[in-house]
Amino acid sequence: MSDRPTAVGALLRAAPPDRLPEVMAEHLRRHHGAGRVEILLGDLTLTGLRPLLDGENPAGDPLAQRCFGSQRPVVDVAADGNRAYLPLSVWGERLGVLVVETSPAAGDGHLEQLSAAADELAVALRAAEPITDRYRRAGRRERLTMAAELQWELLPGRSLGDERFLIAGQLQPAYAVFGDHFDWSLTGDRLTVTVLNGNGDGLDAALLTTVAVNAMRNARRTGANIVEQAELASDALYARYGGAAHAATLLLEIDLVSGRVEAVDAGSPRAIVARDRECRTISLEQQLPLGMFGETRYETQRFALEPADRLLVVSDGVHAATPGGRPPYGESALLAALRRTRLQPATEAVGTVMRGLREYHGDSEPEDDAVTVCLDWRR
Repeated sequence: MSDRPTAVGALLRAAPPDRLPEVMAEHLRRHHGAGRVEILLGDLTLTGLRPLLDGENPAGDPLAQRCFGSQRPVVDVAADGNRAYLPLSVWGERLGVLVVETSPAAGDGHLEQLSAAADELAVALRAAEPITDRYRRAGRRERLTMAAELQWELLPGRSLGDERFLIAGQLQPAYAVFGDHFDWSLTGDRLTVTVLNGNGDGLDAALLTTVAVNAMRNARRTGANIVEQAELASDALYARYGGAAHAATLLLEIDLVSGRVEAVDAGSPRAIVARDRECRTISLEQQLPLGMFGETRYETQRFALEPADRLLVVSDGVHAATPGGRPPYGESALLAALRRTRLQPATEAVGTVMRGLREYHGDSEPEDDAVTVCLDWRR
């Protein structure tokens, strides 16, 4: 049948990458009797949804926001027709929401077919993103700085997950971030996570972080462990900058079966574990930031996660923020914000922590950019 997921996928793969929304909308009208169709994409801060099709924007619709946050279908039932909100996500990454108006007679089986179509669209959008600017432009409320453009292009995504884990990251300020960054990679039962704080400002900081991230990726992709990744990146930065610039970095390798974590602490990012209602900072011995000296050698340290633990990693733009001479955000306000995320998935928790940071600054302008990464180990 023409509405099978495989047929929808083939249709999208045959479409021009910048025309996926129109092709999907036409398919839904022709084969599912849909009325109005809209595709909403999350903006850079993941606090808003931006329309791709009609311009009559249901992005402020609380049902769309609920669907995006919960990652579950939401149906608004009315006498003259239903409106289905379907999450667009792939490998745990939230992209947006598909909104479809259907007839009142549409049943649960119809919703399952629409959900399958949404899944196919999400995969197609993720694949098309690098080869058309349409979807990136839709997610921007203003122009990025050149440094921010480099940083967003370098990211692995904004969330990733399966039945074992869910990880999410957030950069701030989204449109002017420069040196802070995060990276991750999943291979089998091993999840590698890095959080970086490249020193300096603007484009210089972004270029420094770009060198560090790609050096670690280069090592990782040859099978190197996190010690070798740190050492190659440190040597690459020292060769380029001669010690004048460096990147404070925390590298983690997490065994998703046992919960064992190996860590290389090369600077300022901090790790906090939330377990039940308690939060504790992971005590690690800090080693030299990457690139500070030539031929620096690193050692691993270890700690363990327990099922249902939440691991939060933050740069010094979060834990060390002291707006207006106040105590550092990491001393108590960060832990309070983390406790407020107890019932939220990791994808929502990073936003809660960042909103807490903005509130802590009040009227003061942040002096540093910031990154937050949150991992839930589901086991």
